[in-house]
Amino acid sequence: MKLTQGCFSFLPDLTDDQITKQVQYCLANGWAVNIEFTDDPHPRNTYWEMWGLPMFDLQDAAGVMMELAECRRVYSDRYIRISGTDSSHGWESVRISFLVNRPPHEAEFELVRQEVGGRAIRYSTVRKPAAHASQ
Repeated sequence: MKLTQGCFSFLPDLTDDQITKQVQYCLANGWAVNIEFTDDPHPRNTYWEMWGLPMFDLQDAAGVMMELAECRRVYSDRYIRISGTDSSHGWESVRISFLVNRPPHEAEFELVRQEVGGRAIRYSTVRKPAAHASQ
């Protein structure tokens, strides 16, 4: 199952050339770029590990791409995403975020429904055990 998080989630995975163009767009707008990784892509997991510090003063996407290559080398079995944060007054928030690496076997989740008092229904997202392809 292909995890769909962030911008471009329903498109094919971006190539490195496309990632470079998106990073350059962030830098051209004055946004800080950061790289994060996780082995827990649950939709409510907002605490991904940071790869270094956010890159505030870069002018060229090549610096981010070098860091991304090293992060992919070390954490090739994890989800990696790039985010662009706009610190200008009124925004002060992430403006763009997208996955740039996926593990060989992606996590799967199922929606579990529970009926509670008063005809109310609660839903939980539960991670399913990894089903590795053995072919």
